Amino acid sequence: MLAGAGPPNHAHMTIATRPQLDASAVQEFAARVRGPVIRPNDAGYDAARAVWNGMIDRYPALIVRCMGVADVIAAVRFARQQGLTIAVRGGGHNVAGFSTCDDGIVIDLGPMKGVHVDPRAMTARAQAGLTWGEFDNETQAFGLATTGGLVSTTGLAGFTLGGGIGWLLRKHGLTIDNLLGIELVTADGELVNASATENPELFWGLRGGGGNFGIVTSFEFRLHPVGPLVLGGALFYTLDQAPDLVRQYREFVQSASDELTTLLAFLTAPPEPFMPAELVGKQLVAVALCYTGDIERGQQAIAPLRSSVKPGVDVAGPIPYTILQKMFDAGAPHGIRSYWKTAYLDELSDPIVETLLQSAQKLGDLAPFSAIHVHHSGGAVRRALGGETAFGRRDAQFVLNFPACWMDPEQDAAHIAWVREGFDAVSRFSGAGAYLNFLGGDDGEDRVRAAYGEATYARLAALKREYDPENIFHLNQNIRPAAAP
Repeated sequence: MLAGAGPPNHAHMTIATRPQLDASAVQEFAARVRGPVIRPNDAGYDAARAVWNGMIDRYPALIVRCMGVADVIAAVRFARQQGLTIAVRGGGHNVAGFSTCDDGIVIDLGPMKGVHVDPRAMTARAQAGLTWGEFDNETQAFGLATTGGLVSTTGLAGFTLGGGIGWLLRKHGLTIDNLLGIELVTADGELVNASATENPELFWGLRGGGGNFGIVTSFEFRLHPVGPLVLGGALFYTLDQAPDLVRQYREFVQSASDELTTLLAFLTAPPEPFMPAELVGKQLVAVALCYTGDIERGQQAIAPLRSSVKPGVDVAGPIPYTILQKMFDAGAPHGIRSYWKTAYLDELSDPIVETLLQSAQKLGDLAPFSAIHVHHSGGAVRRALGGETAFGRRDAQFVLNFPACWMDPEQDAAHIAWVREGFDAVSRFSGAGAYLNFLGGDDGEDRVRAAYGEATYARLAALKREYDPENIFHLNQNIRPAAAP
């Protein structure tokens, strides 16, 4: 059905002179799908076109809110017939803004939120419109989970296809390491399945290759016993403690149990009830953590982080896993403006520590949401080395991210400059490659190639030629189809 019409606003008027789709073709398409088809002059268009990153301001010709696989198939075929650019939206959280476009069609999977948990088999089949908060709510009813996003409103689909770094990664690997099968709509509008035994090469490429090969409509995941209580939270230290803390931290993680996943963060103290008033707005360094084993053993495991350098604020303790998954939500509201740069680090050497501290000291001049994140990897991620997935760097010890986030458009230049300056300073120490999900929209093809390495990229390009030779699905960290042999 077509969405109800509403009065045009100034935003709609800016696209009034753009080429318009044939109304009868749109009517016919809308009659074939269950979900609403939203056009620029329809009520709700501005809300429907908005994505998480407020810097992304695009005006699609159509937005189709898919209710099921049949709607996705119809939308792909309609887009091909009309020559429309296709943007695919799961949760809309991608920092680069690939889930929307100008003048094309947004295939929005958001209404597709079905999930079925099999507690005996410890598996879950989940549709692509789910967020991680919604998925966790279902799996935690049975004390089960798989590696998921660090912000509960992040979409399940794009996060998974790019790899998936979360609180369970050292114990249970990346999200793609727990993926058992997928259902996908191809560029031809056909439905295929992929798993270790069915279309195995496609299954390999989807585990790390992003949205290059089609639209995944559902996932099957392996689940693990987790929670409902875990040891989680964060230890906060003042910035003057940071040099000693970071040196202690780099030694600590060398022998850390796989049950423990940590994130070192340089940030501005938030106005939360647990934060002393005198620290709010100050620059701090924190170790956020999740221990998935016995809570008492976890307390013993993190004791070194509380002893040699004493935290000023300690909010690490027993916590429901679903609450831990929402710990960063307040710093990532929908519509926040965001710009990121990322790299792998093979170590936290003194020069790297000093470089990060120099960037952290400038956080006071920025909005309170910006931060520097150092994710500790290893464990199950490193153990899965090999050709089973298309993920690029399993051997890196740390994943570095500069997530600048702010609300005021007048602060755009200052935040972007801070990210670029900090990234350029540390990049001379960084390892090869980059984590796909943290790449921005301006990183370019060279960074995408580096994310995989030449051999993996060539294999992915050959797979792209097989499933999407015209590069219909190009709004992503794009892999160009290999030339015909």
